[in-house]
Amino acid sequence: MRTAYSVETVRAAERELMGRLPDGALMQRAAAGLAAACAELLGRVYGSRVVLLVGSGDNGGDALYAGARLARRGAGVTAVLLAPERAHAGGLAALRRAGGSVAGTDAGEQLIDRADLVLDGIVGIGGKGGLRPDAVPLAASAERSRAAVVAVDLPSGVDVDTGQVRGAAVRADLTVTFGTHKPGLLVDPAREYAGSVRLVDIGLSLPGEPELEALQHADVAALLPVPGAESDKYRRGVVGIVAGSARYPGAAVLAVAGALRGGAGAVRYVGPAGDAVIARFPETLVSAGSPERAGRVQAWVAGPGVGDDADSVAAVLRADVPVLVDADGLRLAERGVVRARTAPTLLTPHAGEAAALLGVSRDEVEGARLTSVRELAAAYGATVLLKGSTTLVADSGGGPVRVNSTGTAWLATAGSGDVLSGLTGSLLAAGLGARDAGSVGAYLHGLAGRFAADGAPVGAYDVADAVREAWRDVMEG
Repeated sequence: MRTAYSVETVRAAERELMGRLPDGALMQRAAAGLAAACAELLGRVYGSRVVLLVGSGDNGGDALYAGARLARRGAGVTAVLLAPERAHAGGLAALRRAGGSVAGTDAGEQLIDRADLVLDGIVGIGGKGGLRPDAVPLAASAERSRAAVVAVDLPSGVDVDTGQVRGAAVRADLTVTFGTHKPGLLVDPAREYAGSVRLVDIGLSLPGEPELEALQHADVAALLPVPGAESDKYRRGVVGIVAGSARYPGAAVLAVAGALRGGAGAVRYVGPAGDAVIARFPETLVSAGSPERAGRVQAWVAGPGVGDDADSVAAVLRADVPVLVDADGLRLAERGVVRARTAPTLLTPHAGEAAALLGVSRDEVEGARLTSVRELAAAYGATVLLKGSTTLVADSGGGPVRVNSTGTAWLATAGSGDVLSGLTGSLLAAGLGARDAGSVGAYLHGLAGRFAADGAPVGAYDVADAVREAWRDVMEG
């Protein structure tokens, strides 16, 4: 499992480790890993042109020491100092001894235009807000240039703890981070600025819970429900689906498609799109009338395409089993009713739906996704899966937020969310808790989207059909 820790935790761990190491040893460890990553990216170090963008913090020191290592290998290294009087003295001396040179910001853009690699050491992990005005032209020049851009620990200008980007920021091709991942490297919009992320082990011991967790194949494989020799369709779990309407019958078909591939033993459908569902999936148990009369289920999914059918959504929320609420159901579900439930509840909004539930603008949610998912989980007393380029899953009781980035931009297609709801609801019925079901569902759905698209446009039903391939890929490791 990949984990990310807050600035406060990282700094405490660094202080503890520095107390046991010779002076400067920790920075040298970081610089060695940084220089190795830069050398690998360059391919041929000798004769290459490297520009260091150096601020006043430790990240600037890391950049200077890494630049010195590259200079000793024959690179032409120039440090552009944004705060010359506060540049790291030891790092600056090491660079000069290795044959590197120093320039002011007035020469920065011209140097960047000729560079093969630009190393961003402007701001450290304590930076807040966007770049200072004197750094903005340098970041813009680096983005326009042909040079590879490498960020030290995180791209300068992004908020490391929240993933917010409140102004201009460096866009990196590679971020080399030390000791642990930081939340801003895993959560959009900051994640978009980080490029590929490489973790360098510097010996940190990180206590307590992380801020974020990102499941990997092995973690998902350990959570997937697998039937035993004595399993039957009821022991494997039955998921109920309340979805679709006369106007949106396809939502019901797609939610059922996801549910049938999610590990439950049977799917009950309740709603006006029964004919469409049974025509595509004859194995579905179709009922008319109220969800309360449909028969026993281990979990419900309510909301995709139901229009204004508030009665069915309310009936599902009265059930004493786990319930997933999506799409129209999010609009129809009353906050007080959701908070009063004793069985697990999983809400699955996209950014626009989350904004409506929180009473803020969509831009606010998209700019502060980590904060928004936590606030929504606390406000509704539920587990919340916030859909997007990085899907986040938060529990109302706090703890690490799960982040998932297995998806592809091709998943931004009509009906994709309906498939995710059915798939995740099936995992709930099979016995996973709300947090695990949301995390595993998002992981499989994203992976299925990649397999189905394979670099080309894809439809929601194609995604549902690729869940089996994603499942097998996870289980095979």
